[in-house]
Amino acid sequence: MNQFSPIRFAAMINKEFIQMRRDKLTFAMMIGIPLIQLILFGYAINSDPRHLPTAVLSGDNSPYSRAIVAAMQTSTYFHITEHPRTREETQRLIREGVVQFAVTIPENFSRDLLRGDRPILLLEADATDPSATGGGTGAFPEIVRRALSKDLRGPFEHLNQSPSPVIIRIHNDYNPERITQYNIVPGLMGVILTLTLVMITSLAITRESERGTMEHLLSTPIRPIEVMLGKIIPYILVGYIQMSLITLAARFLFGVPMHGSIPLVFVLSLAFIGANLSVGVTISTIARNQLQAVQMSVFFFLPSLLLSGFMFPFRGMPAWAQSIGSVLPLTHYLRLVRGILLKGNGGIDSMPHVWPILIFWATVIIIGLKRYRRTLD
Repeated sequence: MNQFSPIRFAAMINKEFIQMRRDKLTFAMMIGIPLIQLILFGYAINSDPRHLPTAVLSGDNSPYSRAIVAAMQTSTYFHITEHPRTREETQRLIREGVVQFAVTIPENFSRDLLRGDRPILLLEADATDPSATGGGTGAFPEIVRRALSKDLRGPFEHLNQSPSPVIIRIHNDYNPERITQYNIVPGLMGVILTLTLVMITSLAITRESERGTMEHLLSTPIRPIEVMLGKIIPYILVGYIQMSLITLAARFLFGVPMHGSIPLVFVLSLAFIGANLSVGVTISTIARNQLQAVQMSVFFFLPSLLLSGFMFPFRGMPAWAQSIGSVLPLTHYLRLVRGILLKGNGGIDSMPHVWPILIFWATVIIIGLKRYRRTLD
């Protein structure tokens, strides 16, 4: 009786397959989620971003300056998208994250170049994400050297000799030392909030259904919106406690500079916390058990982690992946927090990153309310 029985063993395997077939949602997630993630992340993730948006402030319209701009375009590291006319406009484009690089070609560039006065060529990079700008800043001196070497011929060929005919200055704005923690630690605030809040709330209603307490809840006259808000509000406090701990650790353990307003970060974070909690509650109305709730939470979390720009440069991904990432609230929250803490952005500068989170939040709440009414039926 205690010996291994192939028949019982086969029956046990058959039983498990039958259970898998009956629980179609779990089976679909076991097969579908890894397949979708493999295809999605295999094509989307790129640690060597190219064609990064670049602004060129040129005070010189000579063949030499045009050769430099053309060489930047053909290098694939830079994509010239903006032509600001003033220094202030250039700085605004970098501060708002419109461009990743800004190149300033001074007036009389060609005159000083041909005189051998070595004009200064300035490349500014938004170094709040050092991994995104590393390739461009590293390649820029060689791009300039090659561009000028083609045009400095004949009587000007001696300028091609060492030292370089131009002085190249590279400014890594907002993170001059390119310290990775300055980028990672503020981003971790959004990652931790997403992981914990979605996971906790996704188990909320699901756990009540499994324990049978949902029946008591359904027997009360409480309205769906009251249930959702009742589930969400206590965890908002949890989210703010997490934010406080992360902020203290960022300041005193990792030395992250905080140029902006901390209260502003906390105020604007309410939309992000609410969006994640609403996702969790909506998942809990779909999942039949806690295992499915956890799987769905992971299915939401992984794209948020990998397509938001936290681990890999956002602009290094193809356009379709950026479109998906732009829907996720973590993408905008990372820009919001880094913008306030590292760049010193104010409320107006942060608004472009707040309204997409609010739209996501409102959409998820509507879906959650409709799902909850179906649960009542």
